[in-house]
Amino acid sequence: MNFHKVRSLTALGALLAAGVANTGQAGAAELTLCWAAWDPANALVELSKDFEAKSGNTMKFEFVPWPNFADRMLNELNSGGKLCDLLIGDSQWIGGAAENGQYVKLNDFFDKEGIKMDDFIPATVVGYAEWPKNSPNYWALPAFGDVVGWSYRKDWFARPELQAEFKQKYGRDLAVPKTFAELKDIAEFFQKREIDGKTVYGAAIYTERGSEGITMGVMDVLYSFGFQYENPDKPYELDGYVNSAKAVAGLEFYKELYNCCTPPGHSDAYMSEDIDAYKSGQVALHMNFAFTWPGINADPNVGGDKSGYFPNPAGPDGVAFAQLGGQGISVVAASEKQEEALAYIKWFAQPEVQQKWWQMGGYSALRKVVEDPGFATSQPYAQTFLDSMAIVKDFWAEPSYASLLQAAQKRFHDYVVAGQGTAQEALDGLAKDWTQVFDDEGKY
Repeated sequence: MNFHKVRSLTALGALLAAGVANTGQAGAAELTLCWAAWDPANALVELSKDFEAKSGNTMKFEFVPWPNFADRMLNELNSGGKLCDLLIGDSQWIGGAAENGQYVKLNDFFDKEGIKMDDFIPATVVGYAEWPKNSPNYWALPAFGDVVGWSYRKDWFARPELQAEFKQKYGRDLAVPKTFAELKDIAEFFQKREIDGKTVYGAAIYTERGSEGITMGVMDVLYSFGFQYENPDKPYELDGYVNSAKAVAGLEFYKELYNCCTPPGHSDAYMSEDIDAYKSGQVALHMNFAFTWPGINADPNVGGDKSGYFPNPAGPDGVAFAQLGGQGISVVAASEKQEEALAYIKWFAQPEVQQKWWQMGGYSALRKVVEDPGFATSQPYAQTFLDSMAIVKDFWAEPSYASLLQAAQKRFHDYVVAGQGTAQEALDGLAKDWTQVFDDEGKY
């Protein structure tokens, strides 16, 4: 593997001795941080003013809309471009960026600075920082914890007439679903119902074809149905796991949910389309990453006590998992300002900065923040975030991630949205697609 070698310990020692993280003695550099264009990025701009004041460095930001983020930034990395000094890259990129020498390996820097990965939520360390997975080789600092979960119209659920009608029909209270079967019942109950003179629908879920949307949605459900990426005892053995009977049942469920309970025209929807459907009052249930919850809570139409939040419910076997989102922050190997970029990471890792990050709408992955006794009640969605992060799984982080994702996008969208073939055929085809990718890489 072509692992990138970090600057020598001598250089790092000189950096630390200069105290650039606190005094700006290394001179006033202009650093560019690249990320997606979304609300948390705006919060990071504000947060970073503290770094500018303490270091003397100036921060520039390159934010790219989510549908174009992966293409834009992976092209930048693959071409050796120097646009980004720091990159908050998606969790699935870590394998390729590490093996291709595109990120600086951070182990020696962490050791020198006393930055310990044990201080961060374990799932975020594995998901955002490690390559190979479950090895102590770090290429990023966990920057933004995120996970797919659900928001719901708590005010609609509380209406006595709807409570009575639901209980008569289903024999239980209209409440947060404990299982996906219960979730589907609720979605069907609200589908095409009239509330306050407006026709509403059951659920906004992910169906987008162009980037990663439908894969993030489908996998979010399949995990709880028993899907496995590979034989736990034999890496890259996919047949019988990717296309198992439990995985097929999960994919069939996702299509049923799409068919029965989504708003009209919801055939190419991802984060922004789902949040628009929810905030405009179209749906009772809303699948999305946790980053949307602060905005929902503050929204004049659906915020405050009108909305509630819950983690992924259980599948048929009573087990629940959720799709990991979120990102780590890395130093780009092509950057000519690595010392200053490392100083930014040192600053960002401080507990007081991480606490402020949470307060400003960022999802800190630092255990000192999320394990604080007051964290769970600090926001209406804080406990749901903790519960969700405890059950996460992630998509492939292999260097061939892009090819693996493209195959999943096509197979899932063709079946779920376009109605082509069966779930078994879709997953059989996906297992063959992925096997071919790994075969081309020499994994077998």
